[in-house]
Amino acid sequence: MKVAILGCGHVGLELGRQLAERGHEPTGVRRSAEGCERIEEAGFEAVRADITDREALAAVPDADAIVVAASSGGRGAEAAREVYVEGLRTAIEAFGERERSPERLVYTSSTGVHGDHDGDWVDEGTPLEPTTEKTEVLAEAERIALELPAEYGYDGTVTRYAGLYGPGRYRLERYLEGPVTEGYLNMVHRDDAAGAVRYLLEEDLARDEVVQVVDDEPASKWAFADWLADECGVERPPKRTKAERLADDDVSAAGRRRILTSKRCSNEKLRELGYEFAYPTFREGYRAAIERYRDESTD
Repeated sequence: MKVAILGCGHVGLELGRQLAERGHEPTGVRRSAEGCERIEEAGFEAVRADITDREALAAVPDADAIVVAASSGGRGAEAAREVYVEGLRTAIEAFGERERSPERLVYTSSTGVHGDHDGDWVDEGTPLEPTTEKTEVLAEAERIALELPAEYGYDGTVTRYAGLYGPGRYRLERYLEGPVTEGYLNMVHRDDAAGAVRYLLEEDLARDEVVQVVDDEPASKWAFADWLADECGVERPPKRTKAERLADDDVSAAGRRRILTSKRCSNEKLRELGYEFAYPTFREGYRAAIERYRDESTD
């Protein structure tokens, strides 16, 4: 299977590694020379191109599947629209107009499109209620990913990621030092974020569907922080309620919305499709980081 990974960053590099290990032919696409070097270091082909540049995308080889995992780099809603909406549309059209068009697209979205559900469970059938301009853009991109490929004879899939963690993104100090504001954490390890996409491609599943990619156990932030502190052998961090955090003068409007947003994301569909997690919960996923922290603390 030939797979083009557009926006081959944190998750894309791992996806490429997993595909290559299984005998597939991934091609990673990044805008920068440095990004392309990282792809080559990971052991697969790199092409330098911008997802918003139709002419540049012509350098990407034909593929059986394209995975759009591009990031707007943490910038605002306008930059998000350029990448997630216009870039996605450009890629779908550019590959669809080829003599040998792909069989399918996978677009990586975010569970942020759900908005606030007061701690209730959400799944693929829950109506979307984006609360920020950026998550409104993501919801629009999901619609494009599911509808536009059909105009070119191929299928779209949306994989909706929870909060990503893993190598380089454990953020131990954030929870060990505190203060930790109450709420829920919906998480997925980088290896499973990539693994779920690889699984859907290999097993030819979930065409024209949305699949939430999140681990088995949404966690209370307070309980998670206490568990992490206990495992690391340090004092449990200070806590604060949402009301206490919102009373601070330094909370931005976007920060206020994040604090007030609460939900628990279900992975029942992904489980029913047969995916087996490498890291079913944070307990397995954080083990390597905890051991490294303890080792460094005793040096």
